[in-house]
Amino acid sequence: MTNHLIIEYFVQNEKKNMIIFSGMIKSISELPEGRADISIPPTHHLLPGFIDPHIHGAGGADVMDATPEALQTMARTLVKEGVTSYLATTMTQTGETVLNVLRNTAEYMKNPSAGAELLGVHLEGPFLSPEKAGAQNPGLMLDPEIELFNQFQEAARGNIKVVTAAPERTNGLTFIKEIAKRGVTVSIGHSNATYDEFKEAIKAGASQVTHLYNQMSPFHHRDPGVTGGALLKKELKAEIIADFVHSHPEAVRLAWREKGADGLILITDAMRAKGLSDGVYDLGGQQVTVQGAEARLDDGTLAGSVLTMEQAVKHMMSLTDMTMEDLEKITSANAARQLGIWERKGSIEPGKDADFVVLDELYNVVMTICRGEIVFQKEGLSWMS
Repeated sequence: MTNHLIIEYFVQNEKKNMIIFSGMIKSISELPEGRADISIPPTHHLLPGFIDPHIHGAGGADVMDATPEALQTMARTLVKEGVTSYLATTMTQTGETVLNVLRNTAEYMKNPSAGAELLGVHLEGPFLSPEKAGAQNPGLMLDPEIELFNQFQEAARGNIKVVTAAPERTNGLTFIKEIAKRGVTVSIGHSNATYDEFKEAIKAGASQVTHLYNQMSPFHHRDPGVTGGALLKKELKAEIIADFVHSHPEAVRLAWREKGADGLILITDAMRAKGLSDGVYDLGGQQVTVQGAEARLDDGTLAGSVLTMEQAVKHMMSLTDMTMEDLEKITSANAARQLGIWERKGSIEPGKDADFVVLDELYNVVMTICRGEIVFQKEGLSWMS
C-alpha cells in the first residue's frame, strides 16, 4: 500500500489538496501542498468510490461459485467501472449450497485480494415469494425462519448485511422485526405483498426495496402494492437498475422525481457475463442468454443484468437534472448509510477510507482508487505526474 499520496482536485472550480496516509484521508485543504502525486483537471470529477450493494457476478465469476477465485475476479473487474466496494449477492438455492457460499465469503474477507472491497453479503433468497420469483428457483423458496437465518449468519461470521424478504410470507413480519433489531438491513423484494402488508413491514423494520419495479406487486389504483408504496414512502430507500431494460427510461425518471437523491440506491444486479461478450452463461444453475444489454432465461425472463455502474451513471445523468452531490448520494452515500459504514465510506472527508472514482466530462471512469491505491487507470492520462 502506498504510504503517502497527495491529490489535487477541484470542487466547483475551487482547488483542493487531499493528503492520504495509510489508505485513509488524513486532511483536505485549500492551501497549496507542494507537488501533487495526482493533479485532476477541473473538467473531471472526483467522487467517493461507487458502492454496489446488489451484484451477483462479473468477468465470468459468480458469488454462487463459492470459490475465492470467483471473488478475486469480481474484485479486479469491478474497479474498471468505478466500484470500490460491494456486497456479494446470493441466490435461492438449497440450504447447504448457500451455507457453502457464505463460508467461502467469510473466509475470503479474512484475507481479501486487491481491488474492490467485499463488505459482506446481500442474502437474496430463499425468503422470497414464488409468485415473484423472476430468475430464481421458486421450488426452493421458504417462509422466513430465524433459525435458518441464524445458521446462515453463523456461516457468514456475521457478515450478512442485507436480506431481501417477502413480508407477506408466514412469519414474515416477525422475521423482519428480529433481524432488523440486530442491525441487518431488510429490503422488501420478490414480493407480492399488498399495500397494507407493505406498510406493516416498514413498521416491523424494513428500510428499503429490492430492484424497484421488478418482481414486486405492481401499482393499482385500489391497491398501490409494493411498487406504489416504494414511491410514496419517502423514508424508504429504493434500489434501481438503470439499464433501461429492467425499467423504461420514463419509469426511472419517475423514480427520480418521487424518491430524489436521498431515496435511490443505484445498483447493477449484474451476473457473471458482465464485461464479457454475448453468449450463453449460467446463473444459479439456469441457462442465460446474453445479447446486448439483456440477459434472459429461455422463457424470456430477465436474469440479472450486464450493467456497469459507469453505464448506470451515464443513463441517470442523461435523464435527470442531478448534480454531482446528488450522484454521490445514489452511488455511494445512501448505500453506506444503509450498510452502517458511513463512518468510513460514502463521502470524501478526513478520517474516511481513501476510496475514489474519477470521471471525465462525459462520465467515463478514468481512474479508481481503493484505500489509497490506484487500482485502475485509463492509458494516456496527461495529468498523472
